Amino acid sequence: MNAIIAEESVLHGWLSGFKAGLGAMTADAIFFVLAALGVVAFVEEFPTLRAAMVGVGGVLMLYFAYGAAQDVRSSFRPADAGVEGASGGDAAVDADADRTAATGFTKAFVLALTNPYQILFWLTIGVGLLDPGTLDVLAETPYVGARLAGLLVVETGSPALVVGFFGGILVWVTGFPAALVGAERRVNSLAPVVAGASALVLAGFGVLFLSQAAGAFLS
Repeated sequence: MNAIIAEESVLHGWLSGFKAGLGAMTADAIFFVLAALGVVAFVEEFPTLRAAMVGVGGVLMLYFAYGAAQDVRSSFRPADAGVEGASGGDAAVDADADRTAATGFTKAFVLALTNPYQILFWLTIGVGLLDPGTLDVLAETPYVGARLAGLLVVETGSPALVVGFFGGILVWVTGFPAALVGAERRVNSLAPVVAGASALVLAGFGVLFLSQAAGAFLS
């Protein structure tokens, strides 16, 4: 999610990065409601369905990684960019900004909906936020949870904790794009670097997801 937010921010501006973050946050909100109602518990009960979701998520990540890689070259801007013809192109720029912002939201939202680990998060940690007791947050982290167990244990059972959790997400998806856009205005080469890093992150996880899906179907 952060790779998509970063790419959208440096290539298309703060609004696009913010809307990408809202896309991921919207998926989280949907999963939270469905998990609280017990609707998405069947994902864990049917390994084949989960494997299919992992495969779809992997394909989407590779597709978005390809797009990010293509954006690397186009993200190099000339030194006088934005000076010549700025007044004549304002309408086109605004239209393009609206279009890319919507694209960022859709990319993050669709990718989040096909991420079984995001569903698993809400089936474990997310729902646990409402149950009185304690919750070992980092213990549920995929792959490295056993090594992180006990590092972050919180008291649960208060709706304020859920509100604070989503409030924290909102602060992140607001501040992270703003920081990247501010840095990109000072460093012309930042956009292609971020786009390239985003492509590598998405491609890496895409290959990982596809290998896991293939292993699940072949086992």
